[in-house]
Amino acid sequence: MTEPQDTQHGGTTGRYLVLMEDHAVDAGTRQMGDVAGIRAASNADTEDAEVDFQDTDGLVLRELGIAVVNADPDQLAALDRAVHEPGPLSLVEPERRVYAISALPADEPLAVDESQFTWGMQAVRAQLSQATGEGIRVAVLDTGFDVNHPDFAGRSVTTSSFIQGEDVQDGHGHGTHCIGTACGPRDPAQKPGYGMAYKSEIFAGKVLSNRGSGTDGGILAGIAWAITNGCPIVSMSLGAATRPGDPYSRTYESAANRAMAQGTLIIAAAGNESRRQNGRINPVGHPANCPSIMAVGAVDVNMAMAWFSCGTVDEIGQVDIVGPGVDVYSSWPAPLGHNRISGTSMATPHVAGIAALIAQATGARAWELWARLSQIARRLPLPSTDVGSGLVQAP
Repeated sequence: MTEPQDTQHGGTTGRYLVLMEDHAVDAGTRQMGDVAGIRAASNADTEDAEVDFQDTDGLVLRELGIAVVNADPDQLAALDRAVHEPGPLSLVEPERRVYAISALPADEPLAVDESQFTWGMQAVRAQLSQATGEGIRVAVLDTGFDVNHPDFAGRSVTTSSFIQGEDVQDGHGHGTHCIGTACGPRDPAQKPGYGMAYKSEIFAGKVLSNRGSGTDGGILAGIAWAITNGCPIVSMSLGAATRPGDPYSRTYESAANRAMAQGTLIIAAAGNESRRQNGRINPVGHPANCPSIMAVGAVDVNMAMAWFSCGTVDEIGQVDIVGPGVDVYSSWPAPLGHNRISGTSMATPHVAGIAALIAQATGARAWELWARLSQIARRLPLPSTDVGSGLVQAP
């Protein structure tokens, strides 16, 4: 059995996330300067997506009402005092390190016909849907994208890197695989077809480095970029492990709610920390454990829970839906071209791609899109604490 990599307990970066009250970005930015001497740039004023935190006090993400800042102990104390008084600043929390929720290649052949379509596509019935995803912008925030991949020739692809010193080209593979599942071709030169929303517009945001790691600030900047570009769906196969009782991030929860208010649904991987063969189920990771982020678990070809898939173990985070996540075939950077791997990371873009099909077919956005994904999901004879509303299904 191949061991999927755990989402890592990566600790913090030394920077901080500052959450501002609703509709208080300008007042909050001024107060950071007044009380703590922090002069943060606005993402509306920066030409490049990546920010060098050595040369600035921080960055204000206007679409989300969140700032990512450098703060020394005195500045942090001043910010902490400000959030405990009436005013535009609501919360300060440490910035976390986050990682691609990935897995090693599959090592056992599938006992299913994939001559035309992957088993995952067949399980979610995407090959039977009349919807194509045309006109829907899907943002995949990950390790980037192989911009020269032949399977995507002629496709609409918009890219941006949020990693200092790295362009969007995917030196890892994880991002290209996720983009392939969500938005890849239905009829590639080399079968099987593997993409859900095969006519969607791809927005590839590099928020994880070629080594598969990133920070909260980069991810939040990617979400803001997706909102600015009118993407109704953001797919995030990334995170950090949590322990039972760990609180969800109030900053991410506010970001997800504010994204919803602007028509953007965030879908994220639940995590790979469980070892179900040993009776161990670990809680949903950060940031998928936020109530307003759709958390995706994984099932295998037999509709059994993937042995690594995190589950609902307390009242803090819960699995909302599941997708195919074991032995998933999709695109990969050259020279391989394609690869087969496992993880809740692979389940997540199935859900994101199906969300694009539903968005095109029905016009649903935000909470309505969440509701439609849940309503048409295939009910499974498994605990809802593991599968939520069930297996995602195409319209």
